[in-house]
Amino acid sequence: MIQGKNIAITRSKDDSKEFIDLMAAEKANVLPLPTIELVSKGEKIVEEFLSALEKENPDFSVFMSSKAVTLLFDTAKKISKFETLQLAIANTIVIAVGPKTKEALEKEKIKVAYMPERYSSVGIGEVLSKLNAVGKKVIVPRSGASTPFLKKLLEKIGLHVYELYLYDVCAFRDTSQWNEFRQLFSESKIHGIVFTSASSVRAFFEIMEKDYQQNNLINFLHKTMVVSIGPFTADELKKYNVENQIADVHTVAGSFDVILREFSLAEAI
Repeated sequence: MIQGKNIAITRSKDDSKEFIDLMAAEKANVLPLPTIELVSKGEKIVEEFLSALEKENPDFSVFMSSKAVTLLFDTAKKISKFETLQLAIANTIVIAVGPKTKEALEKEKIKVAYMPERYSSVGIGEVLSKLNAVGKKVIVPRSGASTPFLKKLLEKIGLHVYELYLYDVCAFRDTSQWNEFRQLFSESKIHGIVFTSASSVRAFFEIMEKDYQQNNLINFLHKTMVVSIGPFTADELKKYNVENQIADVHTVAGSFDVILREFSLAEAI
């Protein structure tokens, strides 16, 4: 039972709506923690992306986050390049990493041809392997904080990969929204934390280390259930020696299922 438990998630309130709704149905208390913010590389990202599409003439466009989609299209609208961008992307086969990214693309009237069963870099690799895409070109607009895993994986499959960095990631600067979490955390009343990206792990420690020594922080985390949304997030937590459970399905709903299962098992013991 998770009724009455305090569960944090490393996303803003707006981005946590699905998780909040799932937890509310179980009468748990959710603490959204805006952990990272995006720092756009400016209006030039649209021209750079269009130029790369023209120069590289990729067969596939792969979108790895809804935020990358929103940032790219919002910037294009600002500089009156929306239709040009829309048409250029439509000339490629579009792959979205997961449902939120697919929804963001479809909102901009972009047809998504494929979405993997596993919402991850590995899932993208599986899709392209099945398509027998050896020798094809792929463009991936993404964060400057991304790992090289996807690029290496796709190159291993035999694709030519061009990554374009649209934005960087930094720790969220206004941490006043963390006050309730800090108080409950200091009283050992946080029962679970869901980490939603490797970047959010790094930012969490950067923010919390203003109030705690890292060793004390890790000791506190050992007293709570820590869930990572996927393997890269888990790997980042391991760097801090934080034990965690990985969601079977790399989504917020998958993370919720882990929490529900683990608390039910703990109660049964």
